[in-house]
Amino acid sequence: MKLVIIGSVAAGTSVAAKARRNNEDAQITIYDRDYDISYSGCGIPYYVGGEVESRDDLTPRDAAFFKKRYNIDVMTRHDVTAVDKDAKTVTVENLDTGDTFTDAYDVLVLATGASSIIPPIPGVKSDNVFPIRNIQQAEATRSFVDSTDPKHATIIGAGFIGLEMAEQLKLRGVDVTIIERVPQVMPPLDKDMACHVEEHLEKNGIELMLGETVTELVGDGHVERVVTESGKTIETDLVILSVGVRPNVELAMQMGVTLGETGAIAVNERMETNIPDVYAAGDVAESFSIVTGKPIWRPLGSTANKMGRTAGDVITGGHLEHRGILGTGIFKVFGLAVAQTGLAEKEARELGYDIEVLHNTKPDKPAYMGGKDMTIKAVADRTTRQLLGVQIVGFEGVDKRIDVFVTAITLKAKVDDLFHLDLAYAPPFSTTKDPVMYTGMVLSNSIDKAARLITPAELQARIDAGEDMQIIDTRKASQFEKACVDCAVNVPLGNLREAAKDMDKDKPTVVYCNGGVTGNAAQNVLRNLGFTDVYNLSGGNKNYQLFKKYGN
Repeated sequence: MKLVIIGSVAAGTSVAAKARRNNEDAQITIYDRDYDISYSGCGIPYYVGGEVESRDDLTPRDAAFFKKRYNIDVMTRHDVTAVDKDAKTVTVENLDTGDTFTDAYDVLVLATGASSIIPPIPGVKSDNVFPIRNIQQAEATRSFVDSTDPKHATIIGAGFIGLEMAEQLKLRGVDVTIIERVPQVMPPLDKDMACHVEEHLEKNGIELMLGETVTELVGDGHVERVVTESGKTIETDLVILSVGVRPNVELAMQMGVTLGETGAIAVNERMETNIPDVYAAGDVAESFSIVTGKPIWRPLGSTANKMGRTAGDVITGGHLEHRGILGTGIFKVFGLAVAQTGLAEKEARELGYDIEVLHNTKPDKPAYMGGKDMTIKAVADRTTRQLLGVQIVGFEGVDKRIDVFVTAITLKAKVDDLFHLDLAYAPPFSTTKDPVMYTGMVLSNSIDKAARLITPAELQARIDAGEDMQIIDTRKASQFEKACVDCAVNVPLGNLREAAKDMDKDKPTVVYCNGGVTGNAAQNVLRNLGFTDVYNLSGGNKNYQLFKKYGN
């Protein structure tokens, strides 16, 4: 069998390695138009910032490694320009010599990846404008920063790479402005969780210009000013493009491969395309959501590796199947970890789910062991009681919790199941009632209407609509005076039973504290006293104040 693979980063090399493990006799060739193979694209911001010292750390394997270890021929700087699916041949151009030749295949794998989106902005081709996608671009960016010592950088786009680049450049002493066309950082996050990230970025000296669109990069081949649609101007020395990526599907379209609704190549669970003996894997192929079953495209190295391994196994007679993804992601910026999996609240509502939403702020471990608060936002389906999605921000233990939630969603766990998980506990690692367990417990109670929740957005909408409500701040008077919910009255928990005698038991009532625990205790008191419509403010006053400052 002659296996030809186009693309040699995460997916392509995974296809080849798995195929070789299954079949020693297959002839395997990988073509790639780039210089580097099997590199860690996710590590590029840390290389530009100097946290990763050598580019060799991001490119631990080369063509010689694959030839020696796997007997696989990896041909870099070789661009496959055409495919004849009937003759089963590929046309290849050697980019170093200009020579063109034809190669035959029995099985073809498209692992052509994705490329940075270059917006059509005047001045975008200037010598100090850099996309961040491959090793060559990383090398050029770091070389520019090392040699010119820029004082200010403008980053266009506030996704993963944009925020990581902001951190790394700031740590190098460069002032940073981030411009994002939507009115929040990290567009995949819900706004009320993006607020935490925005506050943290500003505390660390990053200037945010949200809801702004760049219209021009001004300078004679070298950008000196960035101009936005609203007329704002930023003096700058360096521009980073981080506006997203698109799948490299040109070759697939040329040969008649069907694209999915996401714009990436449509494949089945065996990574097969609509053309016999042609497979696709990695950033060029679409996956499907474990939650909804609908097509989804989330280009990540972890997904590319799984897709590649699946394709390599199927091609050589194996039975692996791709089981979909949750769109799980995590990144760190100035020590703050930000993680997401499954559906965001906005997605769940758009898809028509009847949802319960929780904001849960808890320390990752006891305060006496140095525990630091993390905020968990969880979305559940009221009908099936299944967890739909989770977002977490915090300084410690975020990765551990998000992975537990990923497992729970993947295995179709109900929110009730989370409390019963026998999670590892010792003071250096967790609290006795882990934040994961607490999340399940509170969601379950709210779905059962035993302890109902209301989000800051829902509460503010009802306040703005002039609804007649009782809003009770259960904290100390000194805390209430510093910041409180609009229209709230201060009744500390210890005084609530007596004060409740003068309240209307049938009027909608919202109670809250700083984070939610005391608010829940107050909610139970009022319910036991006969109040019929009592809510605890999800995430407490801290969450409400963030929403008021950043969420509107």
